[in-house]
Amino acid sequence: MSLNIEEIRGLIADLENSSLREFKVVDGEFSLHLSKNKNEAVVNAPVQTPVAAPDAATSEQAQVAAEPETPKTGTEIVAPMVGTVYLQPKPDAPMFKQVGDKVSVGETVAVIEAMKLMTEIHSEVSGTVAEILVANEEVVDYNKPLYRITTD
Repeated sequence: MSLNIEEIRGLIADLENSSLREFKVVDGEFSLHLSKNKNEAVVNAPVQTPVAAPDAATSEQAQVAAEPETPKTGTEIVAPMVGTVYLQPKPDAPMFKQVGDKVSVGETVAVIEAMKLMTEIHSEVSGTVAEILVANEEVVDYNKPLYRITTD
């Protein structure tokens, strides 16, 4: 087994966009190990951080950040696996669904590619597409929301 530089770059990009921390492949004399873990030296020196008096602008920003975000309504269609999501059946074809489109139970809304296998993702609810939560060809993790559907 051997990989060219483009394949290795693709693996690096997939690792960066996933929740995996390490990836290792060993095949005979070929070995590839990718890791997001950092090997940092531990220094046991006390660190003093300067304390500044908060000003009015900072306290306003903190107050705005503390306000809870209004929850989004609707049902999410989530990725059942890790892989690359395709929101259109072919590169030159229109997307499966746009915001505002109607969707019915069992209708194909996306395709996820994992290890060269294409898996169709079907809607488990019927309603209207309120929001598309991923980009076409984005690497998605297990249970990542793909669409938000408002039921009729």
